[in-house]
Amino acid sequence: MPANLTPQYMEAEKKLRTAKTPEEKIEIYEELLRLIPKHKGTEKMVAQHRAKIAKLKEEMQKAAAAGKKGPSHIVEKQGAGQIAVVGPPNAGKSRLIRALTGAEPEVGDYPFTTRTPAPYMMRFENVKVQLVDLPPITAEFLESWQVEIIKVADVVLLVADASDPDSPALLETLTGRLKERRVELVDEEFVPPAEEAVRVFRKKTILAANKTDADPDGEGLEALRLFYGEALPIAAVSAAEGAGLEELRARLFRILRVIRVYSKAPGKKADHDSPFILRRGATVLDIASAVHKDFSEKLAYARLWRAGEISGLMVNRDFLLADEDIVELHL
Repeated sequence: MPANLTPQYMEAEKKLRTAKTPEEKIEIYEELLRLIPKHKGTEKMVAQHRAKIAKLKEEMQKAAAAGKKGPSHIVEKQGAGQIAVVGPPNAGKSRLIRALTGAEPEVGDYPFTTRTPAPYMMRFENVKVQLVDLPPITAEFLESWQVEIIKVADVVLLVADASDPDSPALLETLTGRLKERRVELVDEEFVPPAEEAVRVFRKKTILAANKTDADPDGEGLEALRLFYGEALPIAAVSAAEGAGLEELRARLFRILRVIRVYSKAPGKKADHDSPFILRRGATVLDIASAVHKDFSEKLAYARLWRAGEISGLMVNRDFLLADEDIVELHL
């Protein structure tokens, strides 16, 4: 069966020729997995791409263990996705992470409390999402390892202090420093130009306007919306008071573009506490492969349940799945 690769896939594949670091290559392979058509003719290619990602990660871990002094800056992805948390000094990143996750990152009322990457797990309903706290970015401070973590992350959470009148200028400095390293923070719906002379890493971003409790008249929040409202989605939150945190959790999950799918055996109930996490656009064949590597070849058909819409419908391997579908596999 022909692969029928799309022009978008072929364009992404060209980027591998200029990719130099393992982190860049991993991101490109993950992009290829998102773009590759899902059918019988591409199963081998999907398996090869996943094997290459695993090998690159293994090489990175070995290099870190063998050659680096001090702590490793590699953060292995866990959960439904990885979100890099960035911001200028004293924006309240660590306090916001503590409010979102219940963890205890070091929090202080002085700049650069965070010195190394620190991963934490945020729960959203029945899944967990990884938040990676990074040191603040300033005109003088931006480490190469910070840039690499941001490039590899699925999403960026940009945190700003809504009560600080200098926040727009600080964010301008931050985004400018990242652009110098070919990293651009963009809205989820951003469409890149067809051709570019230089590869740019564009990262889906949500701007969290933190400390709204210290901005009672809303002037700081309005300034952030004026400067960034057309470029980035803005979530008004208060880590101190908990305002807006539930909506932020939901928005972070949605921007990851993943779905939760539950597998069940015939005659039994689905386990809603342990969903399989798949990319949006996944098919029945993808959930079969996720359940067991041999199931994709042995799959005959599946039955599907979708709340309020479908109940036990027989579907084929190319059927597109939605968030919280229940799938019963028949081999």
